[in-house]
Amino acid sequence: MRKDQEAPAAGEIAMLREKARHIRLETIRLIEIAKVGHYSSVFSCAEIFAALYYDVMRLRRGEPQWPDRDRFLMGKGHAAVGLFPVLADLGFIDHALLDGYTRLGSPLGDHPDMSKVPGVDFSSGSIGHALSNGVGMAVGGRMNKRDFNVFVMLGDGEMQEGQVWEAALFAAHNCLSRLIAIVDRNGYQLDGKVDDVMGVESLKDKWQAFGWEVHEVDGHNLAELTALLRRLRADDARPKPACVIARTVKGKGVSYMETEPGWHLGYLAPQDAQSAVEEILSREI
Repeated sequence: MRKDQEAPAAGEIAMLREKARHIRLETIRLIEIAKVGHYSSVFSCAEIFAALYYDVMRLRRGEPQWPDRDRFLMGKGHAAVGLFPVLADLGFIDHALLDGYTRLGSPLGDHPDMSKVPGVDFSSGSIGHALSNGVGMAVGGRMNKRDFNVFVMLGDGEMQEGQVWEAALFAAHNCLSRLIAIVDRNGYQLDGKVDDVMGVESLKDKWQAFGWEVHEVDGHNLAELTALLRRLRADDARPKPACVIARTVKGKGVSYMETEPGWHLGYLAPQDAQSAVEEILSREI
């Protein structure tokens, strides 16, 4: 929505903080409908969703097919439950669809489906493919002289996939300056700590070695995150793609999820859901 390079004002940060809070609350509500879901995977990237969709990306409310809209692809497709409320808020899908999340016949499933959900640019779920598709979109935009940027959010466990690095090489070789990757570096994947399953550090050195401009940021600090993404979005002179390594906390916003990686996939009993809601409403992140 923005192309300027100014730091966000206090009022803008307050608005984005409320949007991130809304994403967390809606995630809890929708998973109560489904009876199982990925709480902590959404909570680590709630601020990333808020910064992109409500400030940084150029979009038109109610026009998910606008040709010059910025594209967003999500490698960690299991976080879609946090994206759907944003799409409804922007008028891309009917709010009423949220109430039928994952129910028989609903277009809203555990992972996003671009053939069923307006505003979804990539059907993700099988980890490792998003960056390759983002590369294709960036090349297509260049060939067709379209004025859009492509944002790709990747899980840090996704860094273990070879296809990610093939796409990274291609993007740098072809100077895809309109491509911005965001790594949600929350430190965990389904099987445990990322670096216990297969170490990925130093991520900054790796991305730089593959020819990318690399930045590191606190993924929950909306002032720093938004200012950085605005700057990258507006930088028409950058000769290479950019990678943002967002240091985040899995389960951020609910204290008992932050200390228990098992909440990657689960279901909250009613009393636990109420406790989580109360903490989200009262806690300043």
